[in-house]
Amino acid sequence: MYFHLDERSNTPIWEQIVNQVKELILKGVLQPNDKLLSVRELSSTLLVNPNTVSKAYQELERQGIIETRRGKGTFVSEQLPMKVDEEKIEEMKQTLKRLIIEASYLGITKETLWEWIESYIDELGGKDGNA
Repeated sequence: MYFHLDERSNTPIWEQIVNQVKELILKGVLQPNDKLLSVRELSSTLLVNPNTVSKAYQELERQGIIETRRGKGTFVSEQLPMKVDEEKIEEMKQTLKRLIIEASYLGITKETLWEWIESYIDELGGKDGNA
């Protein structure tokens, strides 16, 4: 499993891990029932505190994206959740609005933004409506 952590980012490391696991699933790199590295293995690989990886795994499990099977390890959930979370949707809308405002001040055109969005959707497997 490949992760790229940005220690200078405002996004906490545990949240970067959560986002990257989700991205790997959308890209098809991780499939349902794939076994993930243990907390200890991943923290050693990423050179981060095991508590950081544990927090990321707890959040992914809370969201139903991964599951821990006693004595066997942690796996990508067989049935990935596709639930509507109104609070999360509103948060995403506000984040998108801030990005569009910032892009406008940087002189980035609407066409360029659309190209980027389409490129990222394609990169994630081209799932219209689910990406």
